[in-house]
Amino acid sequence: MTDRRLLSIKAYEDIDKEIAKYPVERKSSAVMAALAIAQNEAGWVSEQVVEDVAAYLDMRPIAVWEVATFYGMYNLEKTGRSKLAICTNLPCALQGANKTVDQLKAKLGIDFNQTSSDGAVTLKEAECMGACGDAPVVIINDREMRGKIGVEVVDSLVEELKLR
Repeated sequence: MTDRRLLSIKAYEDIDKEIAKYPVERKSSAVMAALAIAQNEAGWVSEQVVEDVAAYLDMRPIAVWEVATFYGMYNLEKTGRSKLAICTNLPCALQGANKTVDQLKAKLGIDFNQTSSDGAVTLKEAECMGACGDAPVVIINDREMRGKIGVEVVDSLVEELKLR
C-alpha cells in the first residue's frame, strides 16, 4: 500500500472484509468488490483508484484495469451527481424502453454516456437487470432499482435526479 491513502478507512475496512472471503494467497479475487467499494466512495474508477486498489491487493495495475474495463458496471469517467442506467434489452424494449429512452434523451439534452449540461445526470444504457416483470427498468446511482419507468414518469424522474 502506498503512503498516500486514497480512500477512507471505512472503505479499506470494507475491502478487507471482501479479502477475508478468499484464501490469503488469493486476495486478488476481491478485485471486483474492491473496485465497487472504491467507485462508490470516489464516484468513478480513475487511474489513481486503479493504482490504489492494485497496490492494496498486491496486483499489477494492468490486471485491475482489465477487470475495470471488461465489466460495464464501473464508471471509467466522472459521472453527473446522479447516474441513470436504463435497460434496453428485449423485454424492456417490448414494454416501451426505447420510447422512454427517447424522452430521457430529449429531456436531458444528451445521449447515452453523456452528462447533462448542469452536471446533474449521466445517462447510461444497461444490460438486463433481471427484473423483466417490471420492465422498463432503471438503476439510479448503481444502488436503486425502479421498474415500470414509462414516458409518463420521465419528467418527474429527471426533476428528482436534478435535485439530488
